[in-house]
Amino acid sequence: MRLLNRYLFSTILSSVLMVLLVICALDLLAKFIDELDKITDNYNFTEVMIYVGLSLPVSIYRYMPFAALVGGLIGLGSLASTSELITMRAAGVSLLRITFSIIKPILLLVAIVLVLAEYVIPVSEQYAENRRSLKLEGVKTALSSRSGLWNREGNEFMHFNSVQANGKLLGVTRYSFDESNELKTTSFAESAIYINGHWQEENITETVIGVDSVEKKTYPVRRWDVELSPALLAILVQNSDNLSISKLHQYIDYLKQQNIDSGRYQLSFWNKTLQPLAIISLVIIAVSFIFGPLREVTMGYRIFSGVVVGIIFQLTQKLLGPISLVYGFSPLVAVLIPIGVCFLFGFFLLSKNR
Repeated sequence: MRLLNRYLFSTILSSVLMVLLVICALDLLAKFIDELDKITDNYNFTEVMIYVGLSLPVSIYRYMPFAALVGGLIGLGSLASTSELITMRAAGVSLLRITFSIIKPILLLVAIVLVLAEYVIPVSEQYAENRRSLKLEGVKTALSSRSGLWNREGNEFMHFNSVQANGKLLGVTRYSFDESNELKTTSFAESAIYINGHWQEENITETVIGVDSVEKKTYPVRRWDVELSPALLAILVQNSDNLSISKLHQYIDYLKQQNIDSGRYQLSFWNKTLQPLAIISLVIIAVSFIFGPLREVTMGYRIFSGVVVGIIFQLTQKLLGPISLVYGFSPLVAVLIPIGVCFLFGFFLLSKNR
């Protein structure tokens, strides 16, 4: 049985990696072509190559479920075409045991994907976007775009022109409202630095709006107490899809404390947390297809079927996520629905072929 496990392990792993290599190569090529029209003296061909190369971990993470499905169909399909699966069953190896042996290499890939999502992608994407922004916009160490960043805490709205890599803020505009949602004060600080648990603003101009008057004040330095820390700020400047699971959980707690809707971040959190289940569910679909309706078809038809199922799965995920945010049901439910359907359908087909 060890020899059989090794054979299945190597066959499935090599097939999935081959499909993943092809998909990632096409994705990086498309991204490279898209960046060519942005080439300038600073953002040259070498910089484009660096930017595209740094996006490889994201491509691996994004297309792993699809590669597991199509690669599983190719690997198992090759075994079915040579009647090796029939020989295994005739030798007394149960369908459940074969399925478990097939899932083992997938678990290795799942572990790699989780490491990429938690430790590699947040760093590589932030560095890639920062480097690209510097070359294109010429803003030293700026992590944000030209339009800046907005944040809200309590009754105060704040806007930052740019966020530097060391956490320093440039161009801090603050709008404070009272309980009646009427504007009380506005202020603009040229910069703000985080020192000993609080922010210190520099070169501030403040406008206080009274009932019958408007008063303008200036300060060279002023203390600013707010729960927003450089750690949370590093989360704010990144796309929610590129954040690690731990940082997403941290930022969701912060948003809940401020009574701010965290649906978009919850959706990203559950997508990342349940990604292993999504990959395994698609592998179950691949196994059920090979032992069921796709047992005696051509390899091309198997690949086509895998592509169709993978596209339907991804479209369902992309549609249900925003729908959950619009209609207010749990993002967890939206993420679980396509995964649960794949598991139920796969186990149903397997039960018919036991």
